[in-house]
Amino acid sequence: MRIIAHRTLVEFYSNRPEAKTAIENWYTKTTSAGWQSFADVKKDFNSVDSVGNQHYVFNLKGNEYRLVVVIKFQIKMVYIRFIGTHSEYDKIDCTNI
Repeated sequence: MRIIAHRTLVEFYSNRPEAKTAIENWYTKTTSAGWQSFADVKKDFNSVDSVGNQHYVFNLKGNEYRLVVVIKFQIKMVYIRFIGTHSEYDKIDCTNI
């Protein structure tokens, strides 16, 4: 899968170094994936949730951080829409970001 944009993740963990390992593990696993459906994503990340409108929420670092992405399976693209703490995530409508 191609991820747009890795820089967003790097900027996030530059301010929160304790999140770097979890985020980079997600990135490495995702870039080497060839997902064709949500079921494929679920095999790699058991805690991922589909929240509608092609948006998916990943729990990172024991649910301390949330990553919201849009996945376009046909073109093998993952778009980063939000990364933040669990409490920051609670304040957004993740299907409209």
